[in-house]
Amino acid sequence: MKVTWESGDAYELYMGRWSRLVAKPFLDWLDPEPGLRWLDVGCGTGPLSDIILNHYKPAELYAVDQSESFIKSAQLRLRQGIQLRVGEATALPVEDAAVDITVSGLLLNIPPDPDRVLREMVRVTADSGSVAAYVWDYAGSMEMLNYFWDAAVELNLMAEVMHEGKRFADCNKPALRQLFSDAGLADITLTSFEITQEFPDFEQFWGPFQAGQGTAPTYLLQQPESDQAALRELLREHLPTASDGSIRLRARAWAIKGRVEKSLATPDDATTD
Repeated sequence: MKVTWESGDAYELYMGRWSRLVAKPFLDWLDPEPGLRWLDVGCGTGPLSDIILNHYKPAELYAVDQSESFIKSAQLRLRQGIQLRVGEATALPVEDAAVDITVSGLLLNIPPDPDRVLREMVRVTADSGSVAAYVWDYAGSMEMLNYFWDAAVELNLMAEVMHEGKRFADCNKPALRQLFSDAGLADITLTSFEITQEFPDFEQFWGPFQAGQGTAPTYLLQQPESDQAALRELLREHLPTASDGSIRLRARAWAIKGRVEKSLATPDDATTD
């Protein structure tokens, strides 16, 4: 199944609204000094970059995403002072040691080779600089997606192969720590952030799934209309709905940061058996 990530407006309704709630506490946790050179990898429509620009006085800010549409959306949302580039996270269009701090939100679980992505993030970061990221706790507390996929699997067992709670079960503290350790990062620290999102009614919850952005919406729109209707009603039954019709859901994100130690590497290190 080819997953669509092209419409910036649709992404904002589906996942951007969640990402923005995590971006601020994530950056507060990093507590960076002003005047740094930044890179936002997989910037999407720019939720992280927006806060960096407005609160952390960057000397420079680069932002990279593989989606030209997302980059265009970010250009419309963000003011001057950011260098937006279309590019792959596995081959960042940024020079070696060009930035002091590299960040990424909701990306490391997506590429088939997250090790390669992280090596690129280290490459473009200066010695003693920082690399940091956050991902959803898909297997634990990402209720919006877990309710959707649990209902989808109840109706069609084949949906289990797309269940993000199963596919990204390694989005956890031990796996993230190992990923950063393998990349040679030092002083690795992890934390988590819990957020909540309230939908006024079921229609507000359901609407973003019909926009076709992301794994769950793409799956939904590929189903026959009768199956879509059945999934809709099953979700309506399962969701925790208050007496006024509102739906309040939780999400947890794991965050991790490490320090680049390029000064410790030597030419001999690369050839040691």
